[in-house]
Amino acid sequence: MRSTYVVSYDVSDPRRLRLVFKIMRGYGDWIQLSVFRCELSPREVVELQGRLRDVMHLGEDQVLFADLGPTEGRGSESITSLGRVYSPPERCAIVV
Repeated sequence: MRSTYVVSYDVSDPRRLRLVFKIMRGYGDWIQLSVFRCELSPREVVELQGRLRDVMHLGEDQVLFADLGPTEGRGSESITSLGRVYSPPERCAIVV
């Protein structure tokens, strides 16, 4: 079962910051500086955490994972905004 996560990070080194951003782009949608919305399976969460751990300095950097719940349930509607309207990206099948 996939869940929706808000993942935010605070990385102190510009080089590591770029690496974390590139990794995150492969797992979710960039919604604000250092904040991503991700729809992940349990396996993908472990994989993402491992990839981030490989580039982070664990004594200086931080990544927070907020589990908003199942993608098909509450997780799809958990993010609200004040100011500019937030609309989650449209999900559609892509045939290659």
